[in-house]
Amino acid sequence: MTTLVFGHKSPDTDSTGSPLIWAWYLNEVKGVDAKAVLLGEPNTEAAFVIEKWGFEKPEIISEVAEDQDVVIVDTNNPAELPEAINSANVTAIIDHHKLVGGLETKGPIDITIRPLACTATIMYDLMGEDADKMPDNIKGAMLSCILSDTLEFRSPTTTDVDKALAEKLAAELNLDLGQYAAEMFEAKSDISAFSDAELIRMDSKEYEIDGTKFRISVLETTAPKLVLDRQASLMESFKTVEAEDGVDQVLLFVVDILNEEATFFIPNDLCKTVAEKSFGVTVEGDRVVLPGVMSRKKQIIPNLKV
Repeated sequence: MTTLVFGHKSPDTDSTGSPLIWAWYLNEVKGVDAKAVLLGEPNTEAAFVIEKWGFEKPEIISEVAEDQDVVIVDTNNPAELPEAINSANVTAIIDHHKLVGGLETKGPIDITIRPLACTATIMYDLMGEDADKMPDNIKGAMLSCILSDTLEFRSPTTTDVDKALAEKLAAELNLDLGQYAAEMFEAKSDISAFSDAELIRMDSKEYEIDGTKFRISVLETTAPKLVLDRQASLMESFKTVEAEDGVDQVLLFVVDILNEEATFFIPNDLCKTVAEKSFGVTVEGDRVVLPGVMSRKKQIIPNLKV
């Protein structure tokens, strides 16, 4: 049976690149028949990376069959995975997020969760000496994952391990790291083809906090004005997304990569309360700027209060 390797729904660059990396490793090094798949359309940055490094876009799936062998990467949250994930045969989990709970396996499995900025960085270490066998396109995918998840080392999730590996890979690929990161972020910032609902779901995760179900959406961009100019229609679309996705509230943060700050949209009193309790700010109007806030994983979700 082919082992499917996939990350979370609304795949970003790490949840697109890491399945490609690990499927290559399983096939070419471990001799395991494996296939990278996605749980949704990749975002514009991830799509750029696929094309840049000559990959075919992985098949998009929405369900997994009972007893299907799978490796889960870049998440351990059942809300971000196919509904029937607990009936599949999960053989391994490789992740860098906090342990959520709720996944069930058929037996003991390999689980690696480490406090690094990027799943791909963990994979490099797990490969050991076999990492030297990576072809250029796999190295390119790995570098892209690191640059994306660290926002070119601006994110507080960045570790020395992530940065050293990115610099090593860029040197081996003869790439100017800063120039390549700028190309990636330019691709990420192009939102012209997306509806408001698509933008809200593009990079989002579902979390329940004190009984309130949130869809926590982050838009990382070097051109924040393009998003901020759509604020009114985006906030109106919150209602549609909330109804369709069965959540109580959308929380949308526009992360300005270059100025290293986030703008949090405030459509109602609940979001105002969340902003003031969580980030110690005073809200006046329908948005608030949060200086230095760059990471959903490290700075947003851990601080959320209702």
